[in-house]
Amino acid sequence: MAVEIPALVKTSRLRSRGGLLGECLAEFLGTFVLISFGCGVVAMAVAALPGSGRAATPTTIFLAAGDWLLITWGWAFAVVFGVYVAGGISGAHLNPAVTLAMALRRGFSWAKVLPYWFAQVVGALTGAALVYLVYHDAINTFDSIAPGPKVNGHTNATFSIFATFPAPYFQGGVWGPLIDQIVGTAFLLMLIAAVIDLRNQAVKANLGPLVVGFAVAAIGMSYGANAGYAINPARDFGPRLLTYAEGWGSLAFPGSVAGVFSNYWWIPIVGPLVGGAIGILVYDLFIGDVLIVRSELAELPPVGRSTPVRTSDEE
Repeated sequence: MAVEIPALVKTSRLRSRGGLLGECLAEFLGTFVLISFGCGVVAMAVAALPGSGRAATPTTIFLAAGDWLLITWGWAFAVVFGVYVAGGISGAHLNPAVTLAMALRRGFSWAKVLPYWFAQVVGALTGAALVYLVYHDAINTFDSIAPGPKVNGHTNATFSIFATFPAPYFQGGVWGPLIDQIVGTAFLLMLIAAVIDLRNQAVKANLGPLVVGFAVAAIGMSYGANAGYAINPARDFGPRLLTYAEGWGSLAFPGSVAGVFSNYWWIPIVGPLVGGAIGILVYDLFIGDVLIVRSELAELPPVGRSTPVRTSDEE
């Protein structure tokens, strides 16, 4: 039996939230959930589990692949529940790259792009602030006993709880991490396009958010180590603002570690925006256009056949 849920605020005062404002509030809350659980799982792996005596030493992290699986599945669940929270109101983009791709190829209003981006960044910043509030004791303890180098007493390891950086084997180069972010986000948008495309094998029974979470897990497992698989400008930029405000300094902006990487902050923004556009264009070129042609023909051949079967009467 359905239960009628009364509004917390009088309906007359809610009318302004029925349009773009309500959508932006949903994007804010969905992104807040995404970052609260996503950065939260990294805080567990980096600072909380070692500091609580559940690792070999108080500074032991990433001793085995299981640590990375904890993070990839944690981010997957973060995406799932963020999308479930906001999906019915805003479509749950939760990612400026998704918003841009939807505007490019799915009729999303260009007038809503910047408001969505703003809501996503603020939601990510707020989610990161919550993680810092909950885990700052563990973070400060880790930083105090971990070996250097340090910036204002903070290590790159604790910075990684909130934002991304490239692997040392890139030797400070730009193109490797940039290509990595383009490729990862291209896969993300290609898979999202497939999941929500009702003309294709669309996911049924409101399981779309779960499958998108699986896609994020797959990207993290296959492409995560190169540059932390931000694949979302808001996911990186919002928490990066938080770390800058809380003292990580040059690790956050301009995103530099002496002798390792420099001025990295823009790569997790530009790379995903470019990759998202490429991903949805590739899907439409290889799959979407074919579905359109078949729909226009209104005569789909059976699977495995190139032409429809004709009966003797038709001949």
